[in-house]
Amino acid sequence: MADPLLDIQGVSKSFGALRATDDVSLTLLSGEIHALIGPNGAGKSTLIQQVAGGLVPDAGRILFDGRDMTTLGTAERARAGLGRTFQISALAMENTVLQNTVLGVVGASRRVWRFARSVMRDGGVRAQAEAALDRVGLSDVADMRVGELSHGQRRLLEVAVALTLRPKVFLMDEPMAGLGAEGSARMTGFLDGLRSEAPILLVEHDMDAVFALADRISVLVSGKVIATGTPADIRSNADVRTAYLGEEHAP
Repeated sequence: MADPLLDIQGVSKSFGALRATDDVSLTLLSGEIHALIGPNGAGKSTLIQQVAGGLVPDAGRILFDGRDMTTLGTAERARAGLGRTFQISALAMENTVLQNTVLGVVGASRRVWRFARSVMRDGGVRAQAEAALDRVGLSDVADMRVGELSHGQRRLLEVAVALTLRPKVFLMDEPMAGLGAEGSARMTGFLDGLRSEAPILLVEHDMDAVFALADRISVLVSGKVIATGTPADIRSNADVRTAYLGEEHAP
């Protein structure tokens, strides 16, 4: 088996008496979607925060492309190739769709810009931003303020911004949240094609999307991984059905 691009080794994080993640280990391999599922409060978003650099684990290590990044910050991890979308939108609502995407290009380039107007006039930067918007189907709303977009369009914009970083790995925290059936189907199709560009660690509550997309699934309950395996393995796991899935997801 090839070495994992992302290797989470025995990660733990406590907040007072609450152990949010408890000796969590999982890997992400090239070309795959590894879904992380579990009930609310299981520790999924806390784990993603530790992987992205927003939280430093109390114990354990996080290796990215063979490099120990356990104590590095979010900016350093993003520059190294971690592209993240958020459970709660981090977009600039008063700026346009194109301006938000341009900021992603600027962040990826590490260039220093003194004035926003200079950025928007740079043809190369605009071209990269426009290409990312085209990929997610948002070219026709490039000049709209983000605050005027639908919820589904904002989720797609977050993906576009992540694409501008040209990541080696995508971290996606509930990209289907708030989407209707049509929006979820569109996002599922897009993510299915994206895995060949960079593998995805996917946190998601939409089980139809999870079982349609995931090559492997890890189940987190009370901060612990209780099972990891293929979708078929997870469907047939009695402990997982008892703790989270319910009988409607039995094989």
